[in-house]
Amino acid sequence: MDPTMTDDLTNLELGNVLFEKAMKGKWGEVVDICTENPWSLVAGITRLEDTLLHLAVSSGQEETVRKLTSIIVEQPNHEMLLRVKNERENTALHIAALVGNEAMCKCIASVDDSLIGERNHEGETPLFTAVLFGKQQAFQCLYDLCPSDARYSCSRNTLTGDTILHCAISGDHFDLALRIIELYKEVLVNAVNENGITPLHLLAEKPSAFPSGSRLGVFERMIYHGIYVDEHKTVMEQDDHSFQRSMQPIERLPAHSYPENYRTCNDFYRLFWNFFTFLRLAMGINVGAQTDEENPQTHAGNQETKATSTEAWNRRFFPANYEVCCNFLKLANRIVLIVLGGGIPTIKKIYKEKRQHIMSIQIMNKLLKGVKMSEFYHAGKKPSLQSDKAKLDTSRKEDQETNPLDAIDAHDSEAENREEGVAGIISGGTGTKHEASSQQTNSTGGNNKDQSVGDGKKIMTKNETVILIAARNGVAEIVEKILELVPVAIHDVNEDNKNAVLLAVENRQPHIFKLLLQRNIMNRDSVFRVVDKKGNSAFHLAAKLAAYKPWLIPGEALQMQWEMKWYEFVTTSIPSNFVPRYNKRGKTPEDVFIKTHKNLVKKGGEWLTNTSQSYSLVAALIATVAFATSTTVPGGVKEDTGIPTLENRPAFHLFAISSLVALCFSVTALVMFLSILTSRHQERDFGKDLPRKLLIGLTSLFVSIAAVLISFCSGHFFVVQNKLKYVAFAVYAATCLPVTFFAAVQFPLYFDLIHATFTKVPRRSYKATL
Repeated sequence: MDPTMTDDLTNLELGNVLFEKAMKGKWGEVVDICTENPWSLVAGITRLEDTLLHLAVSSGQEETVRKLTSIIVEQPNHEMLLRVKNERENTALHIAALVGNEAMCKCIASVDDSLIGERNHEGETPLFTAVLFGKQQAFQCLYDLCPSDARYSCSRNTLTGDTILHCAISGDHFDLALRIIELYKEVLVNAVNENGITPLHLLAEKPSAFPSGSRLGVFERMIYHGIYVDEHKTVMEQDDHSFQRSMQPIERLPAHSYPENYRTCNDFYRLFWNFFTFLRLAMGINVGAQTDEENPQTHAGNQETKATSTEAWNRRFFPANYEVCCNFLKLANRIVLIVLGGGIPTIKKIYKEKRQHIMSIQIMNKLLKGVKMSEFYHAGKKPSLQSDKAKLDTSRKEDQETNPLDAIDAHDSEAENREEGVAGIISGGTGTKHEASSQQTNSTGGNNKDQSVGDGKKIMTKNETVILIAARNGVAEIVEKILELVPVAIHDVNEDNKNAVLLAVENRQPHIFKLLLQRNIMNRDSVFRVVDKKGNSAFHLAAKLAAYKPWLIPGEALQMQWEMKWYEFVTTSIPSNFVPRYNKRGKTPEDVFIKTHKNLVKKGGEWLTNTSQSYSLVAALIATVAFATSTTVPGGVKEDTGIPTLENRPAFHLFAISSLVALCFSVTALVMFLSILTSRHQERDFGKDLPRKLLIGLTSLFVSIAAVLISFCSGHFFVVQNKLKYVAFAVYAATCLPVTFFAAVQFPLYFDLIHATFTKVPRRSYKATL
């Protein structure tokens, strides 16, 4: 552009020109203009007051960002130029962290590392923003560039009190959460936000992140257990460089030297090569023993580290001479997955889910290991709002005055004596009321924001400890681990005086309830005898119909069946003398069940009536056809003896038997559906009587349909056996296809009915509430 023209442009006109060129992607011309007019780099050219550097970063223009940064560095006040913020008070480094571009983060932050501590109007630093959006490479880059004395302050949101560990767990970025725990040690493990919520509280709110919350089908479970995930090659065992490479998403991995559609063949080849390598190692042949002459110690150290991490794990479960067999089984397992279509999205999804489960358990173990067990105990009093506020104020003071590296060293020194301290606390904890010090307190201000913690207010208002949250959400892994470390935690109650047993029963968590039944817990009788503030026992809560439907099964009748099964399971699992019969309103569990299930019983009865009427019509039609077929003799009979002329043909015997079976089962189905229409629809009838009648009716209907089709095909076979003998089976298959579709459509209901009828305890589905 002509310099004289540029000089004549007003500031507004120049901003418009720069905006248009940026939108058209003419970044080279933008750089030329900024070189001649450096002041244009601080001008906001969008409605959000974004500068050219903001736009270049958000557009992913790495080379342009590098050139614009070089222009800024040449200015005398370049520190202030890099701190220019938009309307949301985001700097260019905030945007770079948001998009997750490591190169741009390094380019900007390396000029002035104090930019990593700049906060936007939401109290977030670029380091915090990178974790909030799950950008692993950007986080690692900013963490490495951040001064050691500012790493803790940059990891915290000043408005909500959330740390980067809160955000990583809340956003399901578990690989990043593991890395944060490794880098910050126990500094962030015990951190609480404005609502008194710790990272462990957030983890307990994610049942789908654990195996106990996984709901897979039969085939999916086979794949889940067949997929091998090396849980011991975690993020924490890798150095910074390998972490950055391993954390890249699958879609962003570097390009290979072969086409993408050759990946399966390449994986198959690598499996055999790895197995061959293991076999040679087992036979004592040194594979790849060439040493680095320039760095022999480094090479040996790397080999020793790799061997230690692999062999130490393998030898935990089997002798060294079994290693070849185990590797062969792993190879065979992967081959089977490849043959079954290991590259299809379903298997990739299951692999990702299993990897997430493994990482969530690792996070749980590290959080429970790092938490101060002394905080689980209080001498006969609950933690107050002031104690939580004091803890948060203390952390804020550390934010400003304490070097986080010193804090990490202090935590490391405390960890050496933790086991003795925990043992002393547990042995001396008898007779004290157990409450978690991290119980949530009421909000002191209605304007406090809690963006990264979605359920913070729910946790806070209920004043629940971690074990109570886990019991309410059905996270069996956390409940079991806490009871293993702190058995007295079973006596925790929330502000409604509900313990883990009552919450598990109320929220329909069968596996949690069975876990508590099977576990040898302290003061077992008192735990199961607890009632809430309204006097409701476990029986009352089991009888109460929740506002949501945790049993995802079609039809109100089957919903009612599972509600009845749950109530009967709870009432038969706990001795009746353990719980009071009446609540404070004078209601028995039976009264509560009848009152709360009134509408469901009505809808279930209507569903059964409509379903039975529809199926009875089909059964009547099949019975009519079957009756006509059974009275017909293909080929006629001999006049002198009355014996069928086709008596000795196999098709004739098949026709006779199938027509009789069709008639018998169609009449049975018709009778069952009519009996449902005439049955009473009381609460207990939905438990066994009505579902069994429906199951028998559907089974008989399906059998009669199959028998009618067989009788038709066998009878018609006599007509075409001489001319179209080999084509007949294809014709019959096409003829039976429409009726087969009808049966197939009804199979989901049929299988759900079988599962609900023969299962003692209903299985909860998290899709109902998540």
